[in-house]
Amino acid sequence: MRVKQHTIKKQVTVSGVGLHTGVISNLTFLPAPANHGFKFQRIDLEGMPIIDADVDNVVDVSRGTTLEQSGARVFTVEHVLAALVGLEIDNILMQLDGPEPPILDGSSIQFIEVLENAGMEEQNALRRFFEVPESISYRDPSREVELAALPLDDYRVTVMVDYNSPVLGSQHASITNISQFKNEIASCRTFCFLHELEMLYNQNLIKGGDLNNAIVVVDRIIEDSELNNLAKMFNKEKVEVRKEGILNNVELRYKNEPARHKLLDVVGDLALVGRPLKAQILAARPGHAANVAFAKKLKRAWEKIGPSHIPHYDPKLPPVMDINQISNILPHRYPFQLLDKIIYLDDTTVAGVKNVTINEPFFMGHFPNNPVMPGVLQVEAMAQTGGILVLSTVKDPENYWTYFLGIESCKFRKMVLPGDTIVFKCELLAPIRRGIAKMKGEAFVGNTLVCEAVMTASIVRKES
Repeated sequence: MRVKQHTIKKQVTVSGVGLHTGVISNLTFLPAPANHGFKFQRIDLEGMPIIDADVDNVVDVSRGTTLEQSGARVFTVEHVLAALVGLEIDNILMQLDGPEPPILDGSSIQFIEVLENAGMEEQNALRRFFEVPESISYRDPSREVELAALPLDDYRVTVMVDYNSPVLGSQHASITNISQFKNEIASCRTFCFLHELEMLYNQNLIKGGDLNNAIVVVDRIIEDSELNNLAKMFNKEKVEVRKEGILNNVELRYKNEPARHKLLDVVGDLALVGRPLKAQILAARPGHAANVAFAKKLKRAWEKIGPSHIPHYDPKLPPVMDINQISNILPHRYPFQLLDKIIYLDDTTVAGVKNVTINEPFFMGHFPNNPVMPGVLQVEAMAQTGGILVLSTVKDPENYWTYFLGIESCKFRKMVLPGDTIVFKCELLAPIRRGIAKMKGEAFVGNTLVCEAVMTASIVRKES
């Protein structure tokens, strides 16, 4: 799995009819900054409202997953979200000029193709995985539905379906790594049973349904009069079926294509947790309602781990900048080189790490029998973190100095001791103007805020 966040290099558009609304729309994918996540924007509505792809925004799961925020809705989001997860894209804005993404062929493969055409761009931020710490499960006994997430340092999904149908029978599908999604799962199309069609049609759904974007499973012998009615429903001159099989004799892409599509739906719905997952997902007879309920349990679980505004530090992952790269930008050297690595960097925010050991030179005098990291050095380390952010705005940072101009509202909230790992976060409070930067700095040990300050600094070009 990728360790750094990714977006796309350029905007791309896909067009087509929505499965349930029947409205033709254009879906445009645009690059987005780190930590942006997945967002939809209804550009056809006043104010062009944005809808976060968040499980707490789900308002309907009747035959697809529908999101609503600020009074704006987006229908049937699961196929496009599955494509994003399958390509390990983290940040993207999806502008939509209608209520529903195009259904295309009923799978995710055409979304993947257009996104690959846009190209992938690595970002200066580590992916913020939710690593499932223990078994988390969801059950709906009335529907014999069960989903579970087990701890795993990867993303695997296994799905079992059983429709009590002589045509489909029991089916299984699985991927052992998310990289398999494109070739093994993405091209599998949505489906329904013949006996469901009239109900869906009467519920004002499947207005954009067609035999080229959905598989209709026929599990009983039907009369010619009913076939004629189906032809009218799909605006076809004629539809047919060989006894029990697939309407219009559409060929399946895989023998277990329905189970594979259910796996696709699971991946798309679980994208609404809001973070890439590291877990083994087991799903028995899943559907959108169960997927969403399960996604809510997963989101509640990662929310308990810690506040989302604290930068996530995983020492197993490679940094955005290591000590050698930092040394090429900052002029500080021993004993005032106080920053070990950068774990996040974008246009307005930076996060860095300082590992405090008993071998720090300042512990010889502060205090030998009660070693406590001096508060002024915590601020200095925080300022060096902010210096990386400020110097990243110039093309030749090695030719600039950074100087403190002021410190405001500085508070030390807890002692920092040998063995602590400090995570610093600095965020610009306003755009940099005339070389002057003002930023809010915070320092955390675990989930505890130990130091904070508002700092002002200037960047000055070195004299030649």
